[in-house]
Amino acid sequence: MPETVAGITIPDTELVRDATALVHDAADDTLFHHSRRVFVWGMLKAAARGLEVDPELAYVGGLFHDLGLTTAYGTKDRRFELDGAEAAYTFLRDHGRSAEEARNVWLAIALHTTPEVPMHLAPEVAVVTLGVETDVLGLGLDQIEQWQRAETVAAHPRPDFKNRILQAFYDGMADRPQTTFGTMNDDVLAAFDPAFRREDFVRIIRDSNWPE
Repeated sequence: MPETVAGITIPDTELVRDATALVHDAADDTLFHHSRRVFVWGMLKAAARGLEVDPELAYVGGLFHDLGLTTAYGTKDRRFELDGAEAAYTFLRDHGRSAEEARNVWLAIALHTTPEVPMHLAPEVAVVTLGVETDVLGLGLDQIEQWQRAETVAAHPRPDFKNRILQAFYDGMADRPQTTFGTMNDDVLAAFDPAFRREDFVRIIRDSNWPE
């Protein structure tokens, strides 16, 4: 019988089971439970907006969105969002999904730290950002019924989540600080590392090789 959390059914398919196993093995409890909550919140908000979302694709987007923060999938020379996006694309293609479907999930993960843009793309892209903004930032939390919140957190607890997710962000990006330029991710490094110096967009323009 399919698992249901807060009225959202977790698809009982081989693809979903394989995705769950992969992320459960790669991530710690903080990231795993966060990723499952992201799927639930995203699906609830998508439904409220009348968006028709492929639940398998939404599930992979939610589960894989922070996979690039893990030691198993993180790289040293690109944004962590791209690491998760690439893993999800390969996973979906290996499980028989089309290039377009896999690409939408790639976009969902690659853009989940880019405000506003995902809302103008496919529902499978928007659903991940809706879930992430709810779980991490608390945006639109009042749009989730109290019983839905309680049931979701009971299934996927969030003890000391604010501190733990910030630590996970830092741990996953500390050795590739150059990849945080132009994103909100440099806020994390600045908060944890007093020696970190942000790149300055204005300075880069003024110091460029173009003669004036």
